[in-house]
Amino acid sequence: MSAIDYAQLARLSPFELKDALISVASSRENRLMLNAGRGNPNFLATLPRRAFFRLGLFAADEAELSFSYMPEGIGGLPRIEGIEGRFERFVSEHRRHPGVAFLGRALSYVRDQLGLSASDFLHEMVEGVLGCNYPVPPRMLRMSEQIVREYVVKEMAGGRLSSGPVDLFATEGGTAAMTYVFESLRANGLIQPGDKVAIGMPAFTPYLEIPHLREYGLEEVAVNADPDIAWQYPDAEIDKLLDPAVKVFFCTNPSNPPSVKINAHGLQRIADIVRDKRPDLIILTDDVYGTFADDFRSLFAICPANTLLVYSFSKYFGATGWRLGVIAAQRGNIVDQLLAEQPREQKALLQARYASLVPDANALRFIDRLVADSRAVALNHTAGLSTPQQVQMTLFALFALMDERDGYKAELKKLIRRREAALYRELGVPAVQDGDSVDYYTLLDLERIADQLHGGDFAAWVRTHVDPTAFLFQIAEETGIVMLPGSGFGVRKPAGRISLANLNEFEYARIGTALHALAQKLYAQYQAGEGGSKA
Repeated sequence: MSAIDYAQLARLSPFELKDALISVASSRENRLMLNAGRGNPNFLATLPRRAFFRLGLFAADEAELSFSYMPEGIGGLPRIEGIEGRFERFVSEHRRHPGVAFLGRALSYVRDQLGLSASDFLHEMVEGVLGCNYPVPPRMLRMSEQIVREYVVKEMAGGRLSSGPVDLFATEGGTAAMTYVFESLRANGLIQPGDKVAIGMPAFTPYLEIPHLREYGLEEVAVNADPDIAWQYPDAEIDKLLDPAVKVFFCTNPSNPPSVKINAHGLQRIADIVRDKRPDLIILTDDVYGTFADDFRSLFAICPANTLLVYSFSKYFGATGWRLGVIAAQRGNIVDQLLAEQPREQKALLQARYASLVPDANALRFIDRLVADSRAVALNHTAGLSTPQQVQMTLFALFALMDERDGYKAELKKLIRRREAALYRELGVPAVQDGDSVDYYTLLDLERIADQLHGGDFAAWVRTHVDPTAFLFQIAEETGIVMLPGSGFGVRKPAGRISLANLNEFEYARIGTALHALAQKLYAQYQAGEGGSKA
């Protein structure tokens, strides 16, 4: 252990450091390695997946019906004429299959509750699952956009959004969405090297790293959540947004880690600043964990004209491999206003950039520029998320919309919180109980745990004698447990991030037991006065 340069390793992204930690944790034979640092959930929604596969069978029949004169194995583009009747026969014949029954209820919901054309919906889903056409429109399929919009407004704004119409851009997950937003802000001259970007800390590590890239060269302004007030932003931190040099405020809400949503006071203070002092502020919020929160309200619901919302389906539906996300923007948002107010010289540059798309680039909204920029503008006509991905996204959205009692959500919350309880019970310290906590991740604060176990003097000794990075490697070596360093997410105190989503309850109990034993070993060193060098 002593040969490892921990100072060098501490500079790595936690997602790069994890590989070294996994290597150490896996080094002993006949010992189970527990990777508690991975955010990929081990739960997933099965019913909308069953529906997807059953829909594929119906779609294949529809394609073959179009070319029924051809040999077996060759089909044509499905026809919309009569598709609703054929689908109803399909549902009647296969209703015993849960996925088919779900599709039948989904069609009824789309027609009777959302007021959409059943035939148009079916045709879009059938063509989409077959993947036989380019995505049209490239930004998002028309019916899919309307359905996913209903879901996003339900989950992010409590089903109510008093502002104007909302447009969506379907993307390859939330990370692609963030990449596209940063790139289009830069390409359109809305952020330039030297500009300030405020980042709500802690934050998902890549969001801390993007501003430092040479093409952006942004100055970070940390808006720090305070663990002593349940990881909320103090007023003094939020007030950093009053600085007119801050062009963008970016946050993950609920945070990653420690998985805490911004409370009503914090939301209102941000809204008041935007309304009274900073109507020009661009807000970018990643709300992937919002669906795990109680009574969640996004900044998109509070400041819709100033907020670009990124939402990913990956965690809630257990769909990280599907790469499903959206960017939501209100029409007439602040970004479009800032584009309209740009000087003549900048508008001329952008006219040249987008000249192949529209006669007047000034009329091109930011969300449509996102689509074009995602394909280097010239390939805008072949942009867009693959249609099978959009179909699965739509089925996920319908699954949640039709679950009026939120039964799926309630079960996931119970699952995660049982895991948290098992971890902290065996660790020997109380879990933090807070109504704003989501519990997808938990942060193990080294000093706080030391204080809770053996008092303030031991905690002070830990602070001065235990190197946080070295301690993560010691944990990996001695217990086979992998945690990620909190410092890599902007946490200012020594802490380890544990995901509560990717292991089973007994494994979290095992982690708690192992960490308690290691803490006791440290305490024995403290009592013996063996604290001359850092662990």
